[in-house]
Amino acid sequence: MRVVTLENEDDFDGWREAARGLAAERVPADRIDWRIGDAVPDLFAEGEGEVSAGSLSFAVPAAFLRLARAAICHSDPERFSLLYALLLRLRAAPGALADQADPLVRRIEAMAKEVRRDSHKMHAFVRFRETSNEAGPIFVAWFEPDHHIVRANAGFFVRRFPNMCWSILTPELSIHWDGETVREGPGATRGDAPDGDPIEEVWKTYYASIFNPARVKIGAMLKEMPKKYWKNMPETALIGALVAGARQRENEMVGAAPAVDKRRGEAGGNVEESLTALASEAASCTRCPLFADATQTVFGEGPGSARLMFVGEQPGDQEDLAGRPFVGPAGQVWDRALGDAGIDRRRTYVTNAVKHFKFVRMGRRRIHQKPESPEIESCRWWLDQERLIVRPELVVALGATAARALFGKTMTIGANRGRAHSLPDGQEAWITVHPSFLLRVPENKEREYARFVADLVQVRERLEALAARA
Repeated sequence: MRVVTLENEDDFDGWREAARGLAAERVPADRIDWRIGDAVPDLFAEGEGEVSAGSLSFAVPAAFLRLARAAICHSDPERFSLLYALLLRLRAAPGALADQADPLVRRIEAMAKEVRRDSHKMHAFVRFRETSNEAGPIFVAWFEPDHHIVRANAGFFVRRFPNMCWSILTPELSIHWDGETVREGPGATRGDAPDGDPIEEVWKTYYASIFNPARVKIGAMLKEMPKKYWKNMPETALIGALVAGARQRENEMVGAAPAVDKRRGEAGGNVEESLTALASEAASCTRCPLFADATQTVFGEGPGSARLMFVGEQPGDQEDLAGRPFVGPAGQVWDRALGDAGIDRRRTYVTNAVKHFKFVRMGRRRIHQKPESPEIESCRWWLDQERLIVRPELVVALGATAARALFGKTMTIGANRGRAHSLPDGQEAWITVHPSFLLRVPENKEREYARFVADLVQVRERLEALAARA
């Protein structure tokens, strides 16, 4: 039996170095005893000695390394052996990772998914409370992860709170940031973290004010925010009473809804204030992982009285930096097309299905990546609120991602452009291509641009027809 001693529970580098040497020697997975630090040895091990780092190297798919980095943080004690078994399989068959029916591949991918989900909850549910020590103010949080994710997520909190001295305490270990370096410490107990501070009362007031009774779905809420995290979050103390009064508050909201005179293009009530408040709330959105790398949330813009709303896919590189939608190359093409179609952009409301820029880095460049369904669904709440506040007469989906967000299902552009559709809530919507398509199309650019303008003309004429009937 070969013995490998790793430094800690999430020691990916140690596992990788040892696994490389063992795989080069073709040692079977069941002949390796993986241990953590000073773990008690296997009484039945044959004692063939410790394993030193291997010097031989060989290529494996980059996807396996990403998968292993996540899965190794799982709490399953068999994870090291399972990953090593998959590594041996990849040496013999480099394409084995693509076999989604393989039980080993499926098990490891499920482990990685659970780790990523646990990391997402750590990002979303850590709540710092202010206290002080001899050096001055310090913010302390308590969190109970399901897996060994604390070290892997330290960088996230350093990037998010670089100017704040903080500590995150967990049962397994603690991490501390003093503004310059990250230190590790031993595990702690819930009693080591402060119970509350004056800021929490402000936070509770804010949460109660933005709570939307019309969106209450108890099952979904508990799935995304299990009760084990509630004791660490000040706003959860309000949930019981808010949910209990949700029906009454919903009825009050319906009864108090302002009337909208679309003929004058004016909305009663505080529509502009509501949009400003919604944008402010979205600025700190962590509903999906995209916020971690994006520069900022890029919210919609335009008058609250707009009769026409355009929905794009997501911010691009320039939008992410500027904080405004449709200001990059695609936005310039779109502005020109709006002018050719006789539509004044200043009188429209413009937004995106996804509010954060999704990209991959290639050198200094940030290359756009198409949002996936979970990201679209996570951001759909913001889009629904924008439509609810603005109440446009027509909504135009620019591209397949926008159509997916509005209709809740896949809508092909070719089969559905150029005619009116009804959204699930009855609102009228139109579908056309995203202006970035006009930048990418390899040939017949002028023909495709003319077709795009024709779609916009149809929308303008439809809006004029609705105004004439009013």
